[in-house]
Amino acid sequence: MHESTAEPAVPAIALEPEPGAARDRESVRSDGGLDRALRRELALLDRAGLRRTLRPIERRPGGGARVVEDGRVLVDFASNDYLGLAADPRIAAAAANALREAAIGAGAARLISGNHPHHEALERELARFKGAPAALLFGSGYLANVGTIPALVGRRDVIYADALNHASLIDACRLSRAEVRVVPHADTDALARLLRADRATGFRRRLIVVDGVFSMDGDLAPLDRIVALAREHGAWTYVDDAHATGVLGATGGGSVEHWGAGVEGAVDVVMGTLGKALGVAGAFVTGSRTLIDYLVTRARAFVFTTGTPPAMAAAAVEALRIVQDEPARRRRVRAVAAQLRTRLAALGHPVAGAPDGHIIPVLIGPADRAMAAGAALRARGYLVGAVRPPTVPLGTSRLRITASAAHSDADIEGLVAAIADILPPRTAR
Repeated sequence: MHESTAEPAVPAIALEPEPGAARDRESVRSDGGLDRALRRELALLDRAGLRRTLRPIERRPGGGARVVEDGRVLVDFASNDYLGLAADPRIAAAAANALREAAIGAGAARLISGNHPHHEALERELARFKGAPAALLFGSGYLANVGTIPALVGRRDVIYADALNHASLIDACRLSRAEVRVVPHADTDALARLLRADRATGFRRRLIVVDGVFSMDGDLAPLDRIVALAREHGAWTYVDDAHATGVLGATGGGSVEHWGAGVEGAVDVVMGTLGKALGVAGAFVTGSRTLIDYLVTRARAFVFTTGTPPAMAAAAVEALRIVQDEPARRRRVRAVAAQLRTRLAALGHPVAGAPDGHIIPVLIGPADRAMAAGAALRARGYLVGAVRPPTVPLGTSRLRITASAAHSDADIEGLVAAIADILPPRTAR
């Protein structure tokens, strides 16, 4: 695998923007002492505008799209709480009820003594929800990806990975030790050429890996064409559906359901998360019964870790019920997203992707300008993600606005007015 092209990340030199930084790097290697070395690395990150810090954020029950930071109430346009379920009291009650009958922790890996009936009940519901024979829980989407992909492919195999795949997919591909072909973003013609070129290479297995909805750009992988190419060339398909589960499709089943006939039942492996639209925590993989049985034995991120808290599984079952019983939440997300996109375009900030796509990137460019814009919006009462490398490629730092069913029309108008205050139209820059 050629790591320099597999990830839209910052190359090492990008952390050394000043002429003397190369000497700093050399002294990091030679001065000894962990803290001294790391302080110098942090200084390089500071100078490049790439150091990250944590801020305490409170999400209160029944608070809708409001969060609290340092005592200030902010309207949240940064989270992945697409359906407004993260603070839903019904989900909290389901967790509380489970805590009265079950221990807080699973106590062990599920293959030892940590397999609770709540885990198995949730897996049955997830399989039904996704229209798959079986499902398996993981602690997070990251763990699901780095556990599943290396279990399926290895040194004698090849992966075709979209250039804008999530970091967890990139790391999973690296860990697999398979050969990796990085496919230009959403370019199925390029994918077809790569698949044809590898016909005679003798790879044992071929795996196409994509996001269903790309987390920083908000566009959809063309699964209809990808599935057709996989069938034509005997490849397997793996879809990370973290940002589509609960939001896309008639019942919230995700990007596979969204694409419908020809794609449903044709994707080999689907990963989804419980901590975004479903408002809880954890992740899962769905597929054939054989796939899940295999992962129980071979996915190291499942085998060698403590099971998730049973109460979280019970909470997720309730979240799944709400997702399916309240389709108005999905309609509201679409309406909020469409309104935001229309209003931003009128300000001179057209946004690529579907006209009702729920992830709305406003490109800015330099990392320092994106961070300044995020801080200015926070000062005006709006929490918006300011995204910079290595999360996105160099020169494409952005505001990442997310739509939620919890947003009101007043929330939308307020955010748009704040953006108009701080950002000139793109054509005027």
